[in-house]
Amino acid sequence: MSEIILALDFSTREQALHFARQVKQEISWVKVGLELFAGTGPAILEELKKLDFNIFLDLKFFDIPNTVKGAVKNILNSGMVDMFTIHLLGGQQMVKEAVSIKNSLCPKAILLGVTVLTSLEQKDLFLEKPLSNLVLALAEKALEWGVDGIVSSPLELEIIRNFYSQLITVTPGIRLKNDAPDDQKRTLTPYEATKKGANFLVIGRSITTSPQPLQTINHIKKQIQKGVHQ
Repeated sequence: MSEIILALDFSTREQALHFARQVKQEISWVKVGLELFAGTGPAILEELKKLDFNIFLDLKFFDIPNTVKGAVKNILNSGMVDMFTIHLLGGQQMVKEAVSIKNSLCPKAILLGVTVLTSLEQKDLFLEKPLSNLVLALAEKALEWGVDGIVSSPLELEIIRNFYSQLITVTPGIRLKNDAPDDQKRTLTPYEATKKGANFLVIGRSITTSPQPLQTINHIKKQIQKGVHQ
């Protein structure tokens, strides 16, 4: 069954913690991304851990292999991170360095490879072939290089599940039926993404901008249940 990861895309510690406390009874995973991490630094991870959340640190490390290795070492030494991202386009050596240090320091942490951002379409990348071909090729390399799972849009879930079912799938680009797409271009509803086999659904604005976030979370959970049983 798909599990919700709440994206705490806030600028300040106070905003993030206030919202996290509101939804704590319904959410077990939270995402700390670039905006929040840049505004608060790693201290936010410890504060969220004290609230008993599982933490998905989504910084998409993408640099020369030695730099990424050092970054992964530092975040895992904190003991606060349960899941984190690197970018698969960093190449084999970078990815394998990250896998190696993760396996030696914290084998239980989930290392995810980012494929193609959900804000991008085929035309944005000047691709002649379908964008899904690139995502599938990166998924193949992720498995070959020892990554635990991948981040992709929900539109590629079905093909990834068909070919590389061993990979954990984490899926942003989740929108409720009446939501504006904002900067996301490749999206599905929680129900649709669950039917296609997502392990985790990363959901931010649909919940964080809701006037009744707990009701919205429960509505999403009902969609997930429906997707599982149909």
